[in-house]
Amino acid sequence: MSHKTSASTDPVSRRKLFAGATSLGAIAVTATVLPSIHKEISPLPVVKSPPPRGGGYTLSEHVKRYYKTTLV
Repeated sequence: MSHKTSASTDPVSRRKLFAGATSLGAIAVTATVLPSIHKEISPLPVVKSPPPRGGGYTLSEHVKRYYKTTLV
């Protein structure tokens, strides 16, 4: 007479149970953390469109810093 263990007759094994619990935990953590990460990311700076006839040079802060570094 052979004894069948409860694990062999149980349709959900321990591995599947723990894998499912781990997956649900990871999803819960992700759902909690993502909104706070999204708030911390600053939006990209607004880029001006170039003038219709070309050109487009503006004396921006970046250009001013560059000119300061070139002074002797």
